Amino acid sequence: MIVKDVIADAFSQNTLLKPEEYAVIATLNLNGDYISDQLAAMVGGIGIAPGANINYLSGHAIFEATHGTAPDIAGKDIANPSSLLLSAVMMLEYIGWIEAARLVENVMEQTFKERKATTDLTRFMEQGQTLSTKEFAKELINKIN
Repeated sequence: MIVKDVIADAFSQNTLLKPEEYAVIATLNLNGDYISDQLAAMVGGIGIAPGANINYLSGHAIFEATHGTAPDIAGKDIANPSSLLLSAVMMLEYIGWIEAARLVENVMEQTFKERKATTDLTRFMEQGQTLSTKEFAKELINKIN
């Protein structure tokens, strides 16, 4: 394992140019907020970035979406549930339910490969099919069944 001590501005540049050099990032809260949003944007945005807070001493863990409550889009059936779903995947892995985690991950990947997603992601997809939150959920459920 290699530990790199890098100031935040140089780190931001490095993650854009050579993201494969980083596996685990430890930072203070304010820089972590900026950095996590930038890294999420590199894969589609905060709507797809999962989150976990794990106390490795006690074993207690909380898995959550990395974004806020988005009151501006609440109730409009356009929110991307992927962040919460991928947080659930991490939770399933954490408790040892690997098969269930892979199932959710695989149906999400298949759906994205078919260019089907919520609007925040389809705007980056050539000929993407925009689904509402409910339609996206039904698409995943149908694939699982």
